[in-house]
Amino acid sequence: MTGMTGVGKSELVEHLAGRPRADDEIAEAGSAVLERRVRRGRGLHGFRFRVVPGENAATRLGALDEVFHDDPVDGVLHVVAHGYATGRRTAGTSGVRAVDREEQLARELEDWTVTAHRIASMAVRRPRPTWLVVAVTKVDLFPDRVEEVVEAYSPGSGTPFGDRLDELRALAGAAKLSVDVLPVCSRVEPGGPISAARRDAYLDALATRMGQLAGHR
Repeated sequence: MTGMTGVGKSELVEHLAGRPRADDEIAEAGSAVLERRVRRGRGLHGFRFRVVPGENAATRLGALDEVFHDDPVDGVLHVVAHGYATGRRTAGTSGVRAVDREEQLARELEDWTVTAHRIASMAVRRPRPTWLVVAVTKVDLFPDRVEEVVEAYSPGSGTPFGDRLDELRALAGAAKLSVDVLPVCSRVEPGGPISAARRDAYLDALATRMGQLAGHR
């Protein structure tokens, strides 16, 4: 699982793995990659999630290389938030950090460009196809525009992100890389625009598709 800081990777993988973070968060010695295994009884039984930190630092780049080069994964879940990534406060400060969405969108695209290069390099080396699911999170913040936003993150959309996806498929070979784009929401607020049932439907659809891609169902 990849994506910039603040998009909700940890919370999403907790839902998909079906267990609290404290129970199964494993950091390998000398590694920035977090591992989480799916609890028995879940539709994704057998999945091992490897979560790459989102910080733009040497640890992140090393983790990307570890996941895509040293021990290549079967598929990638890349998380985006349409510019609504949670802002990180500067050390020693308090309060809510104001987030500039245009700045966040630019950072998100930069993060994806770096990650996409690793995916392309991995895909061309592998003898079998690789899958990519782009998970568009925090849809509770734009509930009336979900389809429109998902389309903007899709191949052939003509958006900056879509153009990068098109470039990735050209580099990797379209037959060697399948791409899905799905909306998802990890939390709901009482009386909010997204109900718990709708959140669960999004999560179930994501888990089902990942299970299909991995040959589980």
